[in-house]
Amino acid sequence: MSSTPRPDAPRVGTTYRVQVRPGFDLDATAELADYLAGLGVTHLYSAPLLTATPGSAHGYDVVDHRAVNPELGGEAARQRLLRALRAAGLGMVVDIVPNHAGVAVPAANPAWWDVLRRGRDSAYAGWFDVDWDRGRLLLPVLADTPDALDDLKLADGELRYHEHRFPVADDTGDGSPREVHDRQHYELVSWRRGDTELTYRRFFAVSDLAGLRVEDPEVFAATHELVLRWAAAGEVDGIRVDHPDGLRDPSAYLARLRAAAPDAWLVVEKILEYGEELPDWPVEGTTGYDALAAVCGLFVDPDAEGDFTALDTHLVGRHTSWQDLTHDTKLAAATRLLSAELTRLAALADDVEHDAARAALAELAAAFPVYRGYPPHGARHLAAARAEAGRRRPDLTAVLDALTRRLRDPDDELAKRFPQLTGAVMAKGVEDTAFYRWSRFVALNEVGGSPAHFGVPPAEFHRFAAVRQVRWPASMTTLSTHDTKRSEDVRARLAVLSELPGRWADLVARWTARAPLPDRAFAHLLWQTAVGAWPIERERLHAYVEKAAREASASTSWADPDPVFERAMHDVVDAMYDDAQLHAELTAFADEIAPVGWSNSLGQKLVQLAMPGVPDTYQGTELWDNSLVDPDNRRPVDFAVRRELLARLDAGPPPPVDAGGAAKLLVVSRTLRLRRDRPELFTGYRPVPAHGRAGRHALAFDRGGAVAVATRLPLGLARAGGWGDTTLSLPVHEVTDLFTGRSYSGGQTPLADLLATYPVALLAPTTESVEAS
Repeated sequence: MSSTPRPDAPRVGTTYRVQVRPGFDLDATAELADYLAGLGVTHLYSAPLLTATPGSAHGYDVVDHRAVNPELGGEAARQRLLRALRAAGLGMVVDIVPNHAGVAVPAANPAWWDVLRRGRDSAYAGWFDVDWDRGRLLLPVLADTPDALDDLKLADGELRYHEHRFPVADDTGDGSPREVHDRQHYELVSWRRGDTELTYRRFFAVSDLAGLRVEDPEVFAATHELVLRWAAAGEVDGIRVDHPDGLRDPSAYLARLRAAAPDAWLVVEKILEYGEELPDWPVEGTTGYDALAAVCGLFVDPDAEGDFTALDTHLVGRHTSWQDLTHDTKLAAATRLLSAELTRLAALADDVEHDAARAALAELAAAFPVYRGYPPHGARHLAAARAEAGRRRPDLTAVLDALTRRLRDPDDELAKRFPQLTGAVMAKGVEDTAFYRWSRFVALNEVGGSPAHFGVPPAEFHRFAAVRQVRWPASMTTLSTHDTKRSEDVRARLAVLSELPGRWADLVARWTARAPLPDRAFAHLLWQTAVGAWPIERERLHAYVEKAAREASASTSWADPDPVFERAMHDVVDAMYDDAQLHAELTAFADEIAPVGWSNSLGQKLVQLAMPGVPDTYQGTELWDNSLVDPDNRRPVDFAVRRELLARLDAGPPPPVDAGGAAKLLVVSRTLRLRRDRPELFTGYRPVPAHGRAGRHALAFDRGGAVAVATRLPLGLARAGGWGDTTLSLPVHEVTDLFTGRSYSGGQTPLADLLATYPVALLAPTTESVEAS
């Protein structure tokens, strides 16, 4: 059972995420304050602000927790931003990174530099999760050649390897560079050894991000002092906690954070699997991926699952089981990418032969059904993993039983560390691998989503939203983030394919024959991506497919790129632009389904903004946005265009639903303003039924005065002849649609009238003189 909200929970109404970074710093962000206030948000939601690795484009590689990143403008710029936000009546939510720190540039991280210089004697040795008993601290920075250390040099009392700099311990600087190196507390090794032999815990498989031991009160205090000072001073209203699953004890960490920031709105980047509940933590909720899956699934036709399964089977040449695929990708993540972490765990299982312990722990991690287990459901998840691992590896029965007994003991060091592995295995094996391999229908391959569950029926969504209103009413909702695999509007257009599976199968067959690729599963992902994002600049699509193919690790990979396959892959991309027939067909089809995709976009955006929770708008997505996975979704946003268009909307008549995206800006701004100005209209949740032959195409709910109405499966609706006599049961008093300004007297209202201008409506009581601006 999840916790009920605290009665004194802070009022964070709505947020707008800005990727503050070098090139768009705190002063540039301050200039958005009046625009964000006009849009209707209540809080700026910022990327991490603390000092990060020089040149960092995201800020999640913090190197110094004591100061605001100078590349963002430093403390003076933060103060200017605060003044701008306060003048506009806005608050602030900040992103913090407790799990890891950036170590790619050791000299930029004073704590890491001191650990490299002094080893176990460093005052900061306890900050990082280092296994000192295994010898020197291994740093995987060398080229993978036997003579790589020949390039090592001594300069200014430091060891240098090309652009890399490393400290020299006291009284160890005499002799050749190799001799000096051999006396240090660290050892420089090949980059390939990073996944197999590291002696420090990392973030996933990223050796440039070293795990922090925030379970230590002193480390917690040192790494959180500045942000907590901001919260105590009222300069921060909310805190977004990055990747709590990576921590040794997330529950204890969040309890400590809540005690240190009792008035802050706290949300956690916790990825919940299908049907999983958030643990009973002292937080307001998650960062919204659970809501994303529920909302986007509404606009996918579940009836198309069989057709897409058949298409996938035909393209690949065999039936693909999602369960088997994810088991294999997770097992590969555990034994290859995270081999160093697995070795460390196996060493703790000293009552079992080492290789058998490695194999059994890897199978348990591969079979674990969620990111990691927490009381009271953790034992159930471990039991499920044990059963599945035993089914797949009966030869390991005795070892699995022995390890499972230990993993049930909360005081066992193995039990404390194993959950840190399962979360990383799930993320790397599923999100970053299987999502790129299983291309049955990629609109479902999203963070927090379950590609095996094809669509979300309205009744299921209503249950989800009603429970959310009771248990987690202040949890975040989102449709796009810096971590999503594709933007909300790309997914909305791809959802259209579920309404014409036969047409899509014919097109894919023709296109893949004209521009073949050996990996047919990846070819299907490529064509879906192109249609979803079209028109897209050629260089952006080239960059995307290279990342996607290497993440899939099927025909090429990051560690061992296959130039032949990658050339063929890039040739297919070029054919989309250079082959006149392909280009014409792709463009014509994308143009044909784009308006239907816009309908889905408006529908899912309204549902996300109006449903229970604190809605976030990711930067730029108030207009149509066809971004793909990062770094594509971190591209600069043209705020001048959005500012000008918002002013025109406020001065003129409702815009058409067209390629300009003004209709989406209308939906976003009017919904956010109503939530800000009349929060009492958003205090409950009740489904509003539609009556008539087209009722399944309407999704409507009453939030306690505000009624949201969206169209789902618009192609099917058109085939059925439109809304016809379908009606919606509205409140008896007069209501006004904030998108069109039209009023309705309540009762049974024809949907053909209500949705004549837009496929969505937001209704508020007219008698209370609710205004949109």
